[in-house]
Amino acid sequence: MKERIYVCHTYYHVYVTCLKELALPKKQQGQATLVLSTMSNDFGNLKERAEDCPLFEEVVMFDEKEDVFFPELQKYHTDRGNLVFNMLSRMKYTKLLGRLEKAYVPVNFRQYRDIYVFCDSDPIGYYLSYEKIYYHAVEDGLNCIQYYDTARYDNRGHFKLKAWMAARNLIFIQNGYGKYCLDMEINDKSVVPYPCRKYIEQPRAKLVGRLTKEDKDILIRLFIENLEKLQGQLRQGAEDKILVLSEPLCDLTVRRQIFADIIEEYGEIDGRRGQILIKPHPRDVLDYTKEFPEHIVLSGMFPMEILNFIPDLRFKRVISVLTVPNGIEFAEEVLFLGEDFLDKYEAPELHRQNEQI
Repeated sequence: MKERIYVCHTYYHVYVTCLKELALPKKQQGQATLVLSTMSNDFGNLKERAEDCPLFEEVVMFDEKEDVFFPELQKYHTDRGNLVFNMLSRMKYTKLLGRLEKAYVPVNFRQYRDIYVFCDSDPIGYYLSYEKIYYHAVEDGLNCIQYYDTARYDNRGHFKLKAWMAARNLIFIQNGYGKYCLDMEINDKSVVPYPCRKYIEQPRAKLVGRLTKEDKDILIRLFIENLEKLQGQLRQGAEDKILVLSEPLCDLTVRRQIFADIIEEYGEIDGRRGQILIKPHPRDVLDYTKEFPEHIVLSGMFPMEILNFIPDLRFKRVISVLTVPNGIEFAEEVLFLGEDFLDKYEAPELHRQNEQI
């Protein structure tokens, strides 16, 4: 029996995985399997660096398939106009998606004592429930349920009935409601608007606070492919450095306008223009180097939290729109623009989903 396996869909997931492994006694480290799902993220050559990382015994790529990949599933998305018929259709969909995903699963999960899954709303959650394999869920992003409870939003209307069905594996609901989800690890239970009995609290700050210099060096080597290049970029330009965190918002034309407006409005400190650095979101396909050639564009291939561990790195200001900026220690000021700012660029109901639960 192998010890632990982690299914990750983003760089942030891998970062949290590392924090969890580094919190273990030294003798228990280096025994985990890391699974990188390519369904929604390009991990570049992270696999090769992770294989050299002392935290992992094995690194596996997972060609996870979205449900749109399977044409036989699409008929189950039709609204039958009746709750009973819709639930019967969903029961069939739940089992079929799990069964179809099986051919693409690269490991035998039954060989592991503990299975940790980030984003069990993705097909991996359906697969594990179809196979009746117990697992631990981990929140997708820091305090993300505080801002967007996907389980409740995706199942708005008769939620208690649907949760009852999920608890009996008749349908599947993510984030702690499925029968085979043992528990769901979140950062802070106090900020969650709708409690779930399976939530367990594991503060990220506590995990970060116990990191040694050696631990931080491990994280930097894993996530930063060319540290010298990054440090050189950070040494350029004005003393007042402003970091803009991009996000895959709206369409590309509107997105460019959003970040041009942010730079224009917030790129000045005490009457002086600062040096603008843009860190693209890993799933953001806008070419910021082409669109903003006058500014420095960092690699998008690492989680922003790693910047906390680079010695002598300070930004005057960090700006984000919807990305929760908690945990940033490398900036004097953090601006979270939020939904009110985004209202100027798209219909409010498109990004105010929690208000519709």
